[in-house]
Amino acid sequence: MRFCSIASGSSGNCIYMGSDSTHLIIDAGISGKRITSGLNELGIKPEELSGILVTHEHTDHISGLGVMARRYGLPIYTTEGTKEAILSSSKAGKIPEDLFVDVEEDRHFTIGDLNILPVKISHDAAQPVAYRIGDKKRCGAVMTDLGCYDDYIVKHLEGLDFLLLEANHDIRMLETGSYPYELKQRILGKKGHLSNENAGRLLSSVLNDNIREIYLGHLSKENNYEDLAYETVRLEVDMSDTPYQAKDFNIRIASRNQLSRVVNF
Repeated sequence: MRFCSIASGSSGNCIYMGSDSTHLIIDAGISGKRITSGLNELGIKPEELSGILVTHEHTDHISGLGVMARRYGLPIYTTEGTKEAILSSSKAGKIPEDLFVDVEEDRHFTIGDLNILPVKISHDAAQPVAYRIGDKKRCGAVMTDLGCYDDYIVKHLEGLDFLLLEANHDIRMLETGSYPYELKQRILGKKGHLSNENAGRLLSSVLNDNIREIYLGHLSKENNYEDLAYETVRLEVDMSDTPYQAKDFNIRIASRNQLSRVVNF
């Protein structure tokens, strides 16, 4: 399996995960041009994609969805609630309904040689999910846009070889920043986004001997810094009661504007 973050941040998200024969992107929240450029850097033509997995209907996850789906006839895998929300808005333009493939939370499905599990998340969207993806040997997950986590989330992140985890904001930066009060409350709420601290605590709960790469993603442009997210998450791991230390793992930041390094696992 192979992973690369094409873009990850509050302004747009697109993540590649695939194998030698199956190529997927999770979300298409940047322009079609940027998605195509990122795929080309990976040696993949857009028409070679096996599909697009969509987590939810917010603009930073679907702004390039219509262009990619229409131009290349790509199937769009998402929940029924998210599909209806996309079709009823103009965020992604008009998309032929027959391109959508309904998926259900907690029900495995396959695309090519990859097994995919949609995982329920708490976020202020119609029917949002995260995705756990694996083959017969390895498994990774992209877990962003969740305001809180519980034992259910921890269970679905156990035994991973790779994880991209949201570290959206620094609480103090958000509280003292320029956002309107209502928006601050939304982000801080149970259907908002994970703070750096909570990302570190969740990560501490799912670390294992086999996990090779950890990326922190979906960072807020206004309420976070890469170094701050990185150091806060590492500190939470070191302070937790897990037997591991942050230095035991490759923890990196997924950039909003640049491709990450390609991870083969």
